[in-house]
Amino acid sequence: MAFRKILVLGGVRWGKSSFAERLVAECGEPILYVATAEALDDEMAERIAMHRSQRPATWRTLEAPRNVAAHVAAEIGDAHTVLLEDLTLLLSNLMAQDEATAETLATGALVELIALRAHIIVVSNEVGMGVVPPYPSGRRFRDSLGRINQSAAAACAEVYFVVAGVPLRLK
Repeated sequence: MAFRKILVLGGVRWGKSSFAERLVAECGEPILYVATAEALDDEMAERIAMHRSQRPATWRTLEAPRNVAAHVAAEIGDAHTVLLEDLTLLLSNLMAQDEATAETLATGALVELIALRAHIIVVSNEVGMGVVPPYPSGRRFRDSLGRINQSAAAACAEVYFVVAGVPLRLK
């Protein structure tokens, strides 16, 4: 069986997560949803709770804000499909821990995930089309995520860009 390796890119609230979840349903259960968000404040805790309540009860959730590949390898079990939501938050978490190694760690995790014998759907934000961040750390984040997204696109057989809820197949 050929496993699908898919990257879904888009801006904030552009519909990429909804589209990725439709792809996950196509790929089939059992599904492992890998969440990289951390509830560092009340607003983020509410967002996480809302997303959690919207997922089907049959999907297993793994919260892995760092060390994603190791956590997934330990918890994949019988999962046929893995959804990583998302590379943007993973990079942010890693940069908060150690900016110097964040890009290397995120890219390494991505390579390990893509190698798994399962359908892999990875979601990431496109952050290079907007205003240039006014601070050096913001520009470093944008540049790192751009390179990670390029690596993900090269590693995946399917790449989609979602705009206003409309998926455009790039590859």
